[in-house]
Parts: sequence; structure tokens; C-alpha cells
Amino acid sequence: MPGFVWWSTGITGRNQVNEPKLQDKPFQISKWVVWEAFRRVKANKGAAGVDEESIAEFEADRDWKLYKIWNRLSSGSYFPPPVKAVEIPKAGGKGVRVLGIPTVAA
Repeated sequence: MPGFVWWSTGITGRNQVNEPKLQDKPFQISKWVVWEAFRRVKANKGAAGVDEESIAEFEADRDWKLYKIWNRLSSGSYFPPPVKAVEIPKAGGKGVRVLGIPTVAA
């Protein structure tokens, strides 16, 4: 199984005076959910967004990048980057429609 899913479980510990530790993150987002989202993008052969980073480039440091995304999502500091707009022809050749391509990472 990939290293990404083996992060700390986030189980609350005890502080020095043996009292419950306060919650570290304001949002409870599973690291598994972030991993599954990436897996689905990869399976769908996701194209590079405005950052021009391909799936192959992202995978060079995948675990760290997914951890950063999870950390930002969990802390409430994640803001998605702009979406790349690509025009694709409509069926029958009657005009075009705009397809939004998000980045893999932020």
C-alpha cells in the first residue's frame, strides 16, 4: 500500500498534565479521501492544469504533495488555484464548449 496512507492516525494524545489534547485540525478530513481523489484523477488520465504539472511530475513527490493538500484542507487554509479553460468542439460541429481543467495540486 502507498506510503501516503500510513500517516499518523490523528488519535488524540495526552499533554504533560495528563489532560486530553485539543483537536489539532478544525476539519475532520480523512487522508484516505485525499488519496482516493488523487487515485481517481490518475485513473481518469487527468491533464495538466494552469500549473502545467502532469500526473507523472506530481508522482515524483506524491506523498509529500498529498500530505500538504490534506493539511491545508484539514486546517481550513486551502484555496483552490484557478481552473484552466479549454474549448472543445460540440457534437455536430456547431460551436464549442468550455471545459475546466483543475490542477492536481495547489
